[in-house]
Amino acid sequence: MPLPTSSRLLALLGLLQARAVVSASDLAHRLGVGERTVRKDVERLRELGYPIDSVRGPAGGYRFRDHGRLPPLLLEADEAVAVAVGLSSAATVRGLEEPSALALAKLEQVLPDGLRRRVRAVHESTDVGPANTATNVVAPVVDVGLLADLAAAVRDHEGLRLRYRPGGAGLEERVEADPYRLVSWQERWYVVARRRTDGAWHAYRADWLELRTPGAGRFAPDPLEGGDYAAFVLREVAFSGWSVHCRIAVDAPAEEVLGRINPTVGVVETVDDDHSVLVTGADSLEMVAVWIGMLGLDFHVDSPPELVGHVATLATRYAGAVTPR
Repeated sequence: MPLPTSSRLLALLGLLQARAVVSASDLAHRLGVGERTVRKDVERLRELGYPIDSVRGPAGGYRFRDHGRLPPLLLEADEAVAVAVGLSSAATVRGLEEPSALALAKLEQVLPDGLRRRVRAVHESTDVGPANTATNVVAPVVDVGLLADLAAAVRDHEGLRLRYRPGGAGLEERVEADPYRLVSWQERWYVVARRRTDGAWHAYRADWLELRTPGAGRFAPDPLEGGDYAAFVLREVAFSGWSVHCRIAVDAPAEEVLGRINPTVGVVETVDDDHSVLVTGADSLEMVAVWIGMLGLDFHVDSPPELVGHVATLATRYAGAVTPR
């Protein structure tokens, strides 16, 4: 759906702020209109007093004259660098690459000359490694618009109507729930909400849900006891949010196992004084095998069958790695 004229003019101003020269064809593509509409919008902005020059030639287009740019942004040197580093890191998240780059370009435009050079030096001298190194599963694309809609619902105490597919596929659940908090963990986003049918708390993964409209209407807040929504998400993921779930028999007491794991991402059950069971999971068989191998304790795997086979393969591979050739 095309943007309303007022929204399109604001978007056009943002695009002109972000670059020295922008071609009419690029503007048309990004705004979803024809070049004739772009020319009319530029004329409207000129009539409003924005000093936009036309640049002729193969690399031509439109640009702001310097005095048409926003005034300097009042940030301390360390604050400006911190924002730039944060935007550079965000650019490694799938779905945030282009918005982060544009935001960084706009930040540079509104900084005083000295700070601009400082920020640009940090940006141009820094490489950011992949953020998702805790798993071998590709991180989901972040839907910025969906996160904004969820955040607005949390702020305004507006109930949600969801189509929810646990695991991203399979059977669809239709849910009405009251949202209380967004939580980001390991490049996944969750909305913590209380389901209206039974009042139960759940952590719904954002990339597995689709919002339905209209919403479920306003609600009177009744927050989670203790208010630690992040810890609730980690506990929920340990029980139901992983793609792979398993129970690992460990030849050690529960207290020793708990001392070696983050208690929010696994549950340890006591069997006897010398044995326990670790209930945990991950987004892939490979990551489960890595985590239980890092316990440093003897363990036994009997399910799921895919994990049993993978651990057996690893055992053969590791044994071969120390066998003399």
